Amino acid sequence: MRKSITLPQDVQFVLDRLEQSGYEGFIVGGCVRDALLDKTPSDWDVTTNALPEALCEIFSDLPTITIGKQHGTVAVVLHGHPIEITTYRIEGDYHDHRHPSSVSFTTSLREDLARRDFTINAMAYHPKTGLIDCFGGIADLLHGKIRTVGDPTKRFQEDGLRILRGLRFAGQLSFSIMPETKAAMRSQCSLLRHISPERIQAEFCKLLCSPGCSDVLRENSHVIFSLFPELHPMEHFLQNTPYHCFDVWEHTLHAIAQTPPDLTLRFTMLLHDSGKPAVYIEDEQGVGHFPGHAKYSTAIAEQITARLRMDNKTSQRICLLVRHHDLVLQPEEKWIKRQLNRFGQEVFFQLLAVHRSDTLAQSARCQPRLQTILDCAAIAREILAQQQCFQLRDLAVNGKDLLALGIPPGPELGQLLNQLLAAVIDGAVPNEKEPLLALIRKKWN
Repeated sequence: MRKSITLPQDVQFVLDRLEQSGYEGFIVGGCVRDALLDKTPSDWDVTTNALPEALCEIFSDLPTITIGKQHGTVAVVLHGHPIEITTYRIEGDYHDHRHPSSVSFTTSLREDLARRDFTINAMAYHPKTGLIDCFGGIADLLHGKIRTVGDPTKRFQEDGLRILRGLRFAGQLSFSIMPETKAAMRSQCSLLRHISPERIQAEFCKLLCSPGCSDVLRENSHVIFSLFPELHPMEHFLQNTPYHCFDVWEHTLHAIAQTPPDLTLRFTMLLHDSGKPAVYIEDEQGVGHFPGHAKYSTAIAEQITARLRMDNKTSQRICLLVRHHDLVLQPEEKWIKRQLNRFGQEVFFQLLAVHRSDTLAQSARCQPRLQTILDCAAIAREILAQQQCFQLRDLAVNGKDLLALGIPPGPELGQLLNQLLAAVIDGAVPNEKEPLLALIRKKWN
C-alpha cells in the first residue's frame, strides 16, 4: 500500500489556491482510498473549511458549477473537468432513510469525516499534512475490512443505500465485512425499499460485476433476497441430478464466478435457473428434472429487470439469453449458420459464453460439453472470416431481382427470399445470382 499520494496538477492547484486564501483543503473520501490502494481515482473530491460563498469568490476567475451550493458543494472546472469542493458539514436527521433533513457547516474536519459511511472512505489527505485518519481507515485498508464509521445500525438507518454500497466495496476490493457491520446490514436490509430503483440498480450492477461478487452474494444472501425475493427459493434447493453437484443457488454463484465481468452476462447467470424451484419434478428413480424452467426463469428476469428500471436494450438481451440458455448446441456448420441468422453474431457468442459459465458450474459429467462450446465458437469464427452467407443481406439476390421476374410485392416475396437463404445455408445451392434465380423461377412456376 502506498504511503503518499501524488496529486494531479489541477487538484494540487485547488489545494494551493485554498491555502493561499487562508483556508484548509484536503482531498477526501473514495479518491484517498483508491490512491492508497494504488488505483487511479475516477474523481478527486476536495473538502475545506471555506464556506460556499467564499469558494465562489476564491475561484471567481474560473468556471464554476454551483448547483450543489446550498449543500456546501461548488465544482471548479479545470481543463474541462470539474473538481468538487465541499465545505466541512454536519448532517441532520435522515427522515426518509436516504437524505439528511438539514445540512449545517462546521469548521472541524473530524466532524465532517464522522458523518461518512465506512472507515475506508473517511480519510483525508494533504501533501503537507499527510493522511488524516480519525476512525481507523488505514488499518481497515491494510487488513481488508469493511466497517462503518461509528454505530452501523445508525449509519444504515440514515441511508439504506449504504448497505448495498458496503457490499459493493467488499466485492470490488475483495474485502471482508466486519461482523457487527454485516449483522446490521442483515437487520436493516428492509430499509432498501425506501431507495429508488435507479440507485439500487446502479449499486447492485457494480457489485455484480465486481471480482468478489459470488462470495459477497453467498455471505449476504439475506440482503440479496430482500431485494429479489424471487431468488430466495433457489437457496438450498437440491437438484438431485447427476448433472449438478450444487444446489440451485450455489450453482448460480459458481456460474457467476466463471463469467467475465460483463453486466449482461452476469445478470443472465444470476437469473438463468431462477425458475427451477417452480417446475421441479422427480422421476421414479428420484432423479430431479426441471421441464420448461427457462420459460419461468425468463418471467422472473422480466420482473426483476423491470423493477430495477433497466434500459430496454439490456433488459431484453438478458431475458433473451435466459430464455435460450439451455439451447442444445450442435457443432455443425449448417446449424451454426441458422443460429447466426436467428440471433445475430453478438447474441450467439454471448450464448456460448453463457453455456461455458453454466457448464463450469455443473458436475464433472458435463465438462465434455466445454469442447462442444469451443468447436461451435471455432466454426462460427470460420463462417464469419470466410464471409459465408447466413443472413438475407448477404444473399446474392434481393427483392428487386425477384420483382424483375414478375413476382408481385407482398409477403410471398419475403417468404421466397427466406427459402433461398435456407437453401444456401443448407448447401443446396451456391450463393450466386444465376443459380438462385434459376431456383426461384422453378419455385415460382
